[in-house]
Amino acid sequence: MQQEIKTVGASGQISLGKQHAGKTVLVEQPEAGVWIVRTAQVIPDNERWLHTPKAKKELDAALAWANSHPAQETSEADFAKFVRRTLKGK
Repeated sequence: MQQEIKTVGASGQISLGKQHAGKTVLVEQPEAGVWIVRTAQVIPDNERWLHTPKAKKELDAALAWANSHPAQETSEADFAKFVRRTLKGK
């Protein structure tokens, strides 16, 4: 493991280097004087549902359907009929 000596500045900041600029990190303090810094990805609260097993299953099924049904050109009239049929079913 590589070690470097860093000094915490007057504002409480420490530089990890420009190669890490803009990254999100988790900072844990398991005990006084010990910090663990790990890179992380944050999922916004309103998108968390996308990462549930149910949503993954539904999204995988939708993607499989889309891959097996290529897009086709549709007239406005045919699209309007499709929308009316779909809304009647609800």
